[in-house]
Amino acid sequence: LSLNKVLKKHEDEKKRAYGERVLQVEKSSFTPVVFSTSGIMGDEADKLYKQIAHRLANKTKQTYPDTIRYIRQRLSFCLLKTLIISLRGHRGESPKSYSDRNDINILYMIKNSSN
Repeated sequence: LSLNKVLKKHEDEKKRAYGERVLQVEKSSFTPVVFSTSGIMGDEADKLYKQIAHRLANKTKQTYPDTIRYIRQRLSFCLLKTLIISLRGHRGESPKSYSDRNDINILYMIKNSSN
């Protein structure tokens, strides 16, 4: 199997596992976000990140390329941090940094921009 087919298979599995419950119980939509171990996104995750980048670029008056670059950089560092923790283990509680609060603010802005 090719990598794209494997990612698509996992997206379909997530849709089957969670999609119906999210629609019926939470009255919401569900987009499976699937990555390979090397950080390659599935098709639906790629579409989701592009949509987020467009909304964020409009909200913050930044260009789309700068915004998608920022999102992909943050994602890469988050995946790398997760990989390092999984390899060496968690070494205690880390303090919340300014960038963590900034990410929460960005997500809040995106959520409210659709209203």
